[in-house]
Amino acid sequence: MAKQKKSIELENISFSQGRDSYTLLRFFPLKMSVDVMVYEDGVKARVKNIPFAHLPKEIKKIVKPN
Repeated sequence: MAKQKKSIELENISFSQGRDSYTLLRFFPLKMSVDVMVYEDGVKARVKNIPFAHLPKEIKKIVKPN
């Protein structure tokens, strides 16, 4: 059995929802969650962990959690 990575670093993947924009930082395949940097009105606000299922469909196609 192959050992799975605990997290996968992501680069240059971002999306917007409302007035906030998000940049993906890392993907956790075991927990099916993603750490994102939240930008509110263009200013870094915080790092947030969100479930993979809450990402837009276009972003899910890029990340592909095999």
